[in-house]
Amino acid sequence: MRDLLSHLRGWYADGGRFALATVVDTFRSAPRQPGAAMAVSGRGEAVGSVSGGCVEAAVYELAREVVESGQPVRQRYGVSEDDAFAVGLTCGGVVDILVEPIDSASFTEFAEVADTIDAGAPVAVATVVTQGPALGRRLIVWPDRVSGGLGDARLDAAVVDDAVAMLEQGTTMVRHYSTHGRRHGTDVSVFVQAFAPPPRMVVFGAIDFAAAVARVGKFLGYHVTVCDARPVFATRRRFPEADELVVDWPHRYLAAEQDSGRIDGRTVLCVLTHDPKFDVPLLEVALRTECGYIGAMGSRRTHDDRSARLRERGLSEAELARLSSPIGLDLGARTPEETAVSIAAEIIAARGSGTGRPLSVTDGRIHGAMIGPLP
Repeated sequence: MRDLLSHLRGWYADGGRFALATVVDTFRSAPRQPGAAMAVSGRGEAVGSVSGGCVEAAVYELAREVVESGQPVRQRYGVSEDDAFAVGLTCGGVVDILVEPIDSASFTEFAEVADTIDAGAPVAVATVVTQGPALGRRLIVWPDRVSGGLGDARLDAAVVDDAVAMLEQGTTMVRHYSTHGRRHGTDVSVFVQAFAPPPRMVVFGAIDFAAAVARVGKFLGYHVTVCDARPVFATRRRFPEADELVVDWPHRYLAAEQDSGRIDGRTVLCVLTHDPKFDVPLLEVALRTECGYIGAMGSRRTHDDRSARLRERGLSEAELARLSSPIGLDLGARTPEETAVSIAAEIIAARGSGTGRPLSVTDGRIHGAMIGPLP
């Protein structure tokens, strides 16, 4: 829904009703992850996607019906073995989609939720997705307050606890409960969509390669910070896409960010300085943080020298094993832009447990399980 807010705000402000279709669960090789959304206005305008084209037409028609009826619907789409021409996912996956009506009467908190998301602050929307009279009941969870309810106080309390934890991790998924909130029950399924602040990408070294990495980082949905100790290089003119520009010694800045709690398991660090006086002190700090990815630029000779220096500083082999160096996948990249693509590819592969090999030579499912949260 985050990507659709500019459209949804206008529709909501107009006072009419629109339908929001959201992927709430997936099986096998589904093309989109839970949280992917498509919206249809009362005038029939459509924005977003729930399947990359496989079932969009069917979801559109269902959304038009929901706009008219004002009643939420959960629908499963997938390949039909009995009828190969039935509406379904030709990729072989299955998606469960919740289509819910949105207007000022059914979702009074929508504008406040949109404001929170736009401000980059955390908020979670928990919605009952079990077929039956409770389908579509909604609970909104901010870190300091809640609004709405799912029909049972103990269920609400359990969902709030889980939603707060999911906001910290940036995860979105269906959770299952008993009617009265016991976890791992089977009575009630609740889709908890966590709108956490975007994950961070911190790029160290204000070089031309860093400018390209900052651009691809923004494209992937990261909050991008560029840090360099040299003010002549760390300028807005050179890095217009960066959210933050910091002039400081990299290791000192990272240590302060770690102490402030701004570095977490979703953070990626790209060390592009390949200068020992910058990157060795920086990596000594970085490899002892909990960030999800640490990559460092340089030749294999540079990597060997850097690793030796880090061992001298007391880093263990387990800590050194966290370092991706030389940074990026082997794509034959040479230009800054090509190198940025290779770095982004490695980050995506690490987050999604990918092999980095061509899909044409691999077997099994294309869309593997995510081991880290999406931005």
